[in-house]
Amino acid sequence: MAYNSYCGYYFSLSYNMSDVYASPRRGSANSYVSTYDLSFPHNALKPRVVASSPRRQRIAKGPPPYHTMDKTIIVALCVAALFGVVVFKLAFTARQQPLLRSVAILVLGDVGRSPRMMYHAESFATNEFETYIIGNKGSKPIPSLLSLPRVRFLYLPDPPRTIPGSPFLAAAPRKVILQIFYILEALLVRVPHPPEFILVQNPPSFPSLALVWLVGWLRGSKVIIDWHNLGYSILALKLRPGHVAVRVAEWFEGFFGRTAYAHLFVTRAMRDHLAEKWGLRGIQLVLHDRPPSHFHRASDSEMHELFLKINSTLSTPTLLPWLPDFTKPVSTPFTEVSSHPNLTMTESQPFPSQRHDRPALLVSSTSWTPDEDFSMLLEALTIYDEKAKASSGPGKLPKVLMVVTGKGPDRAKYLKEVEKLQGGVDEERTWTHVRLISIWLEAADYPVLLGSADLGISLHSSSSGIDLPMKVVDMFGCGLPVCALGFACLDELVKDGVNGLVFNNAEQLASQMESLLADFPKSPALTALRASLMHDMPQEKRRVGSPRAMQSSSYPGSGSRTPDGDEWEWCTWSQNWDVVMKPMLLTDLAVDRP
Repeated sequence: MAYNSYCGYYFSLSYNMSDVYASPRRGSANSYVSTYDLSFPHNALKPRVVASSPRRQRIAKGPPPYHTMDKTIIVALCVAALFGVVVFKLAFTARQQPLLRSVAILVLGDVGRSPRMMYHAESFATNEFETYIIGNKGSKPIPSLLSLPRVRFLYLPDPPRTIPGSPFLAAAPRKVILQIFYILEALLVRVPHPPEFILVQNPPSFPSLALVWLVGWLRGSKVIIDWHNLGYSILALKLRPGHVAVRVAEWFEGFFGRTAYAHLFVTRAMRDHLAEKWGLRGIQLVLHDRPPSHFHRASDSEMHELFLKINSTLSTPTLLPWLPDFTKPVSTPFTEVSSHPNLTMTESQPFPSQRHDRPALLVSSTSWTPDEDFSMLLEALTIYDEKAKASSGPGKLPKVLMVVTGKGPDRAKYLKEVEKLQGGVDEERTWTHVRLISIWLEAADYPVLLGSADLGISLHSSSSGIDLPMKVVDMFGCGLPVCALGFACLDELVKDGVNGLVFNNAEQLASQMESLLADFPKSPALTALRASLMHDMPQEKRRVGSPRAMQSSSYPGSGSRTPDGDEWEWCTWSQNWDVVMKPMLLTDLAVDRP
């Protein structure tokens, strides 16, 4: 029997045997309590002892009967049969022409946590495209997207939960098989007609790139890949660059990605790299991340409402004694009104204003993954805290409240370290001028937080070195200056000393925080950076493109690219999308189809 088949069946057995406890140890010959003789076809499955100790001489009561075959095999057979029928029917029947001005957007994950794909959907819908969003239900999408009549959400069922302790080789195939079935069912059945375009984000690459390639071939849809990053480079962070799984993932990504109708890139560096590495075909467009039009600097009233809304987060035992005294709804740690508001709204009613004794509010958005070294931020805050303790007089450093938004795998690990720094476990490293909290905000509240903050911090280091942090784009859209960790193509977004500062280690970040926050809240350096993000020219009059930016060459298969100029460097998402995407999408609008 082949090795892979043996492993799959072995783990299938260990998955179903509730009365046998296996505790493998690397390098040990007696790794398992018991195994089974997998010689076929005679003797079926015979239990045998592989260990000599009394504890390990427990023998299973017997092999599971054949009718208890692992559900993964049954599901695989059913999906394969159904898939074969669907492919045969679609391949050998008259192909239905795709419906013009329709798009299916595939998000392999939580739709509400994929802002760029939600912005795409909003732009398609406002340009009169029938828009189908396929993904998992979780966080609430942005309100503007929910109000559009042409947008339809086709949510995928959540994958089954893995039983704790179950072997990976037994659980993973079932999850992937079900995921493939759900995606194909949505693209081939739930979308009522072949869409003109299928837009998919990458990463994740597997299995979405192969599935949209197949559906595009079967239904005649044009596949557009939005390259956010490289999936195999993220996998290499968990394994190692030369690992066999990384090499397979790299091949998969290049093979199914190179033949798409169009490719969108978040940086020019990514476009050039992939065009040379994989010989990409089709249209290649650089669509830089840009903030949506509703991102702006928050007013004092918006700040006051937000801090009242998150009051429970600001009232923890660790944080409450550290913050300035406040009494809601008259005041918050950051805002206050001169008198208690009347029940009847009048023109003379006082409005909230920012407090002069407030702490500096710093924000960082993270996915808590290995490509963001959160320990660097903790070290920088520790250095800043030591300098703030010793500061006095003119240029005195303020207290700092560091707010970290997002969810991810490393969140619990780092928050334990924060508890030690704030709890006085180590007196020499205990924070007195710094506090850190982690919160999760709805999509509507996130830009208000950014617009209320004093300084943003980006720890994004890029697993590939050729993508850009969208969080910095959001911060710029809210008029928030940024300190960003430097890497290869960051200068496409952050201009050091102009709209932000670039650091390479914790010491540099601490030094930048000290220089920007000195004499807070009237910090000259911070005010100068913020002024660079506020433009004198009205948004609607800003130059967002030129005739040559409209791609003079014909689109299908031309391999044309966007110009490298910065004509629309600080425009909104919709303005940038109209310049880059519209010419490609509407080239064949006037073509009459039979």
